[in-house]
Amino acid sequence: MKNIYILFIFYVMSSCAQQKAPINSSTEKKFKNKLLIGATLNYHELNTKKEKLFLKDFKYLTPANAAKQSAIHPKPNVWHWNKINDFIDFADKNKLVVRLHGPISPQASKWVKTDERTPEELETILVEFASAFAMRFNNEPSVKWMDVVNETILANGDWFGPKEGVDKWENPWLKIGLDDNGYPLYILKAFEIATKNAPNLKLVYNQNAGMEDKIWDKLKETVLYLRSKGYRVDGIGWQAHLLLGAKRKDFVDNTEVTMQKLSNLIDWAHANKLGFHVTELDYLVKDISILDAERQVQKRVYQSIVDVLLKKSKNGEITLNLWDLGDRYKKGMGQFQSIYDSEFNPTPAYDVIKTAIEKQN
Repeated sequence: MKNIYILFIFYVMSSCAQQKAPINSSTEKKFKNKLLIGATLNYHELNTKKEKLFLKDFKYLTPANAAKQSAIHPKPNVWHWNKINDFIDFADKNKLVVRLHGPISPQASKWVKTDERTPEELETILVEFASAFAMRFNNEPSVKWMDVVNETILANGDWFGPKEGVDKWENPWLKIGLDDNGYPLYILKAFEIATKNAPNLKLVYNQNAGMEDKIWDKLKETVLYLRSKGYRVDGIGWQAHLLLGAKRKDFVDNTEVTMQKLSNLIDWAHANKLGFHVTELDYLVKDISILDAERQVQKRVYQSIVDVLLKKSKNGEITLNLWDLGDRYKKGMGQFQSIYDSEFNPTPAYDVIKTAIEKQN
């Protein structure tokens, strides 16, 4: 009951606070009532067969890692913008729209994650990077969205925080602290900076999860709280790494119920004037000996997801981003599948994506 009350208060406050919409609305008009589908490319995949396969079908690009702090700001006083600049040039040349995946997130540089880093130092680093990032890309015509924060909430609903050392999956920014209402200061600061310095871009709150209620309820509260503070949030993102974690296995084992949860989440986003972005769709296969059978399951689940997204695209902004085009092996996990095999032959899931794209034309 308490959470419902908090959500109601934040909804009222956010409705009263007039959020400044992005200046550039051409993307909204172009893709209104359509499902925009795209994919990631890594920097080393530019000028390769993967680039050709991308351009054959897609007009929506997410540079995989080139916009992250670990790539742009790898050391103190060292800035490397060349890779992401090349991606922007690539997008301009091929008339692509771009979502920048460079959030304040666990994908921080190792020098940022050192255990002795103080909250004051972390805030200074955050302000420096987030400000430089927003101001640099605000006026790039091809860039339409930017992830502001990413991977903020654990499966049990707790805030994701730091760990010892610099080699683990961790979120150092939580050390900056919480405000009086228990919300991370780094999230507030990141959206404050993006709201101020990126008025032309749509701002996305990205999250890794299945359809866990604890995660999404907390994200909803946080989005409404950010708006009550006068900060702009234009969309929420869902990392759909299927079968990576127990709850994302529900998409395979309990498809109908899980699709309804996805549908309800999208409805909430649209009711609150938020876009919904599937930011990282792939499918984990742990046992390669049954790869052919798993690819048929992947096709079935992709079809169910795409059906939901196509239906919901009539009500508000929806995008779908494939994480990679081919398969990729991750030690200790297995092989992540997309829509091409290791020889760049289309897999069964390709038909789902291709058909969905054709329906939008």
